[in-house]
Amino acid sequence: MIVVLKSNATEEQIKYIVEKTKKLGLKANISRGVERTVIGLIGPEDVLRVTPLEIFPGVEKVIPVLAPYRLVSREFKKENSVIKIGRDVRFGSKKIFVMAGPCSVESAKGMRSIARKVKKAGATVLRGGAFKPRTSPYDFQGLGEEGLKYLSEAGKEFGLATITEVMDTRDLDLICKYADILQIGARNMQNSSLLKEIGKTKKPVMLKRGISATVKEWLMSAEYILSNGNFDVLLCERGIRTFETATRNTFDVNAVALVKQLSHLPVIADPSHGTGVRKLVGNVAKASVAAGCDGLMIEVHDSPEEAFSDGQQSLVPKQFDSLMKDLKKIALAVSREI
Repeated sequence: MIVVLKSNATEEQIKYIVEKTKKLGLKANISRGVERTVIGLIGPEDVLRVTPLEIFPGVEKVIPVLAPYRLVSREFKKENSVIKIGRDVRFGSKKIFVMAGPCSVESAKGMRSIARKVKKAGATVLRGGAFKPRTSPYDFQGLGEEGLKYLSEAGKEFGLATITEVMDTRDLDLICKYADILQIGARNMQNSSLLKEIGKTKKPVMLKRGISATVKEWLMSAEYILSNGNFDVLLCERGIRTFETATRNTFDVNAVALVKQLSHLPVIADPSHGTGVRKLVGNVAKASVAAGCDGLMIEVHDSPEEAFSDGQQSLVPKQFDSLMKDLKKIALAVSREI
């Protein structure tokens, strides 16, 4: 249920509504828009149906939410959410921001080298996995806290925000110390325990679409995070598993455009995992910008043939620099900028 407040509603009236609905067993989430403040109420349907919310002071109207993902939906918030990271990054604004870096953090020297090059090319967020979920238990699993330190140090040195994956609730506090953005990988998209804990943090989070998840399931996973108090959520399309074997995954460019219509949250595109093929990354990145994405995540490595993971889909810095120049032209054509 969405409670739309009058334009002149006071803070006292908002507080009154929150306190009263809390006593009824409802959870209130406040969204302050440019023209209106709305309160999203979550709780038992029978309570929502019989509670006369329209008579509360400061209330203009009450709207039932039809989508099962209530806080994530455009019904709850019509304007785009803008997720702020640091002083300069604003996902969901006119500018499209790019995250770049290696799949895995391998060394301090390697992170510094890549950070310097992607920064020069125009990236604003440095990516790198310190804890790596791998299909085989015998493959490289990441450097852990040592990797987090290398990522953080490189980001600070070159003025880049950082993002890394959280796989386990036990690692959450540690990762929050080092990273600016928490990433939930495809394998953990429906890990409700992890989603709830991350929802209690104040850190921006990027939620990747599950390997075989529908758009509805993806948005419902985001709802877990928002319903636990964290509204700074980025949605990342990274390809889904289909019958096709020519590429690692099937990148769903439809989802980029569709989710922008269904949700107010920013949408990030990951053409590296979406294709798994270096030669396809650039074209799919361009298509994502044309489809309306708010950001890109692209894997970049100095020596992909020696990468500890995902070398086959990583661009070398020269290729990334060239791609960034092309992306600026595509962005301009759709009234955006990079």
